Amino acid sequence: MNKPLRRISLFCGLLVLALLIRTNWLQYVQAEELSTRKENRRVLIAQYASERGNIIVQGQPITGSAETDGSDFKFKRTYTDGPLWAPVTGYASQVFGSTQLENIDDGILTGNDDRLFFDRTIGMFTGEKKQGGNVVTTLNAAAQKAAFNGLGNRKGAVAAIDPRTGAILALASTPSYDPSSFAGFSEADGKAWADLNASPDKNLVNRALRETYPPGSTFKVVTAAAALENGVVTDINAPTDTPEPYILPGTRTPMVNHASGCEKATLNFALQVSCNSVFANLGDKVTRDKMVQTSEKFGFNNTVDTPVRAFASVYDKTMSRDGNAQSSIGQFNTAATPLQMAMVSAAIANDGKLMKPYMVDQLQAPNLDVIEKHEPQEMSRPLSAANAQKLQQMMVNVVEKGTGTNAKIKDFVVGGKTGTAQHGEKNAKRPYAWFISYAETPDGTSPVAVAVVIEDSAADREDISGGGLAAPVAKAVMEAVLKNKG
Repeated sequence: MNKPLRRISLFCGLLVLALLIRTNWLQYVQAEELSTRKENRRVLIAQYASERGNIIVQGQPITGSAETDGSDFKFKRTYTDGPLWAPVTGYASQVFGSTQLENIDDGILTGNDDRLFFDRTIGMFTGEKKQGGNVVTTLNAAAQKAAFNGLGNRKGAVAAIDPRTGAILALASTPSYDPSSFAGFSEADGKAWADLNASPDKNLVNRALRETYPPGSTFKVVTAAAALENGVVTDINAPTDTPEPYILPGTRTPMVNHASGCEKATLNFALQVSCNSVFANLGDKVTRDKMVQTSEKFGFNNTVDTPVRAFASVYDKTMSRDGNAQSSIGQFNTAATPLQMAMVSAAIANDGKLMKPYMVDQLQAPNLDVIEKHEPQEMSRPLSAANAQKLQQMMVNVVEKGTGTNAKIKDFVVGGKTGTAQHGEKNAKRPYAWFISYAETPDGTSPVAVAVVIEDSAADREDISGGGLAAPVAKAVMEAVLKNKG
């Protein structure tokens, strides 16, 4: 071979080598990145090329798929009672992506999950169309409807948990939205999406998981737990050393009480009528660091994956003594999601054992084979069984004789705590109405714990209270669960 031919051959060989390297680089190194890149429209088209699997509540699908015309997408997502279930399902839109369970379990729902490889392979030989699997939730339809209807046209949220397992029974948020309204590719879908994003009501936000509020007096059960666990109080019916007025430590500012009889009140009476001074005093005696320790055992300062991630509730680790005293009544820097306060109530109802909240019971293959099942997990033990039972006694007292009488349910034992949380500069904004509770059946177990928050209402400011506005909603949710148990 002469010299020019050798050079041409060498050049062609280098080109072939470069092509092989580039091909293998794309095939084995960049394949996943390219296949999941947002700009890769083929991935999106493939997502909607077949019917998605369903999200299931008590054996019934709350989602579906509809065939579409005039676009690259063969199917679009549909929802049954969309606004009711949106805080659970999230949305799956051909244009605007997906959220919550629709996003987290997209692989199962589209049939692309690696665990469905065998099903896809069998389908290639049998000629069966590709199908998505199902996501089976822990939700209770009656409880969800009671929560959603109870909130009505008011801004707010409800979280309900089975204290024994951590299974989430209801997760409502209002005002809500219909995910079907922007699931497709039309101009109407685009307008619906734009209107929702422009709304000041934040319809797309799941308030039960993704909004934190000052918990107000509902937090006093956490302070009571810290006082009992740290030996600051040993007898819930013994007088405390709380003076009247109680001056916040390091200041000349008196803690304001809205109840009477708080001077030297017992812990039991202080929770019944919601004495601010007693709990500020106890929080100071427990100390900030031990208040942080107890609140973190209840779940504060950590995110919770349900699997949808809930924002971390906050108990400030660095605040001053007077800040800790104010935080001990659920004000100052303390902030909690409705899910967090449902967890607090659930741990107390479950004799001090906090179970990790979850809302997906199992994932199913298209042929309904179970490919993953959730097993309940203990998350922590914020307080002993003995102290939990003392707190149960006090919370029952609140419902029987205190500020929570609107939550009473005939033939069942109910424990609860009200909260009316001030917020805004100089507490000028309308307060949040809170109620946390649990119900106990005659066999001594508690199948439901609830937290309700109402951001605003048409009521006059002086009529806004946790007992008046939030307790009836909690009662309706608890009754729905108790009735559903047969």
